[in-house]
Amino acid sequence: MKIAFVGKGGSGKTTLSSLFVRHLAARRAPVIAVDADINQHLGAALGLTDTEAAALPPMGAHLPLIKDYLRGANPRISGPDEMIKTTPPGTGSRLLRVTEDNPVYDACARPLALDGGQVRLMATGPFTEADLGVACYHSKVGAVELCLNHLVDGREEYVVVDMTAGSDSFASGLFTRFDMTFLVAEPTRKGVAVYRQYREYARDFGVALKVVGNKVQGPDDLAFLRTEVGDDLLVTVGHSDWVRAMEKGRPLPLAELEDANREALRTLYATADAAYDRRDWERYTRQMVHFHLRNAESWGNARTGADLAAQVDPEFVLSEHAVAAAQPA
Repeated sequence: MKIAFVGKGGSGKTTLSSLFVRHLAARRAPVIAVDADINQHLGAALGLTDTEAAALPPMGAHLPLIKDYLRGANPRISGPDEMIKTTPPGTGSRLLRVTEDNPVYDACARPLALDGGQVRLMATGPFTEADLGVACYHSKVGAVELCLNHLVDGREEYVVVDMTAGSDSFASGLFTRFDMTFLVAEPTRKGVAVYRQYREYARDFGVALKVVGNKVQGPDDLAFLRTEVGDDLLVTVGHSDWVRAMEKGRPLPLAELEDANREALRTLYATADAAYDRRDWERYTRQMVHFHLRNAESWGNARTGADLAAQVDPEFVLSEHAVAAAQPA
């Protein structure tokens, strides 16, 4: 299951995504947690010190390794320099599994013990001084998109991505890579404006979208969200002394989270789990190819000097069945 948490800056999406990761870890589910926000706070929300969070290996810095590994023996790709963030897998490509060990995880993931379980934590990496004024953050998030394009996950296996704020994820096809997208919205006009924008952009792509109301303090806040969001409102989360302690650097066991908020996490889990039954690997692959062709025509062909449309394997569908035919690690 691939799960995204989105929302405007300051809405609490990092907090909610970290709580969901903890909930999965407590269930002993295999989890990869990815911090894909320009403001890298997921590590701290999962209990890392500032020093430990800053030491996470940035995925963007390992992009050559990622490309070379995923390319495998795919004859449609002559070299890693011809791979862009949207390059789809084909016959001969190496595919990632959530629970396996591979060079990509060795370089980019760090194990983290949480609530009786263990999580692999990955991060795109923050803007560096060398990036300022010359680079787009989406070039870093491209490493996440490339990995998701090559990742085959099963039921009870989870990839949870804390996404960039607002509607920035629509700068690529990354928004279509998920089985369920949880949009965290505060009960304010700005909070629901991001929801409307996200819903409008995602409308033609079959994106499964549910709203998590955050910082809901009473009946008036709840009524506001119900009026503005309607049936897309899944659950609400209110004030939490547990979260406040975590934000002060004093994390507590998840079992001490307030009952109402623990119930909200169970609702998120049940909703995400149900989305697996609606998974359509053929549509997933088709959308992947759609955005690759758009990026190839827009900038990829000129950047690489190659016809990137030729990378598309028309017979290939990403699925669990494709793993058996993939190039071995």
